[in-house]
Amino acid sequence: MNAQTDHIHILLSIPPKYSISHMVNIMKSNTSKALKQKFSFLKDVYYDDGPIWATGYFVSTVGVSEQTVQNYIRYQTREETGQAQLEL
Repeated sequence: MNAQTDHIHILLSIPPKYSISHMVNIMKSNTSKALKQKFSFLKDVYYDDGPIWATGYFVSTVGVSEQTVQNYIRYQTREETGQAQLEL
């Protein structure tokens, strides 16, 4: 996992018998509840039953090794910071 200011990269392995959209929904629901319990001010910002996460998500199945994806996620912050500096 790698958290950015506006998105999160997560490497997951989901068994084929589970729907990706269902698993993403479960993750967003559970983490939203946990964050609101840990940080009470979020209840005021997002209401008690309102979602924290945006409704969309991006999923990709790739034809590269798991290690390649892990490295991509691990170094994503450095890559994005470098790209931002080039744009200035």
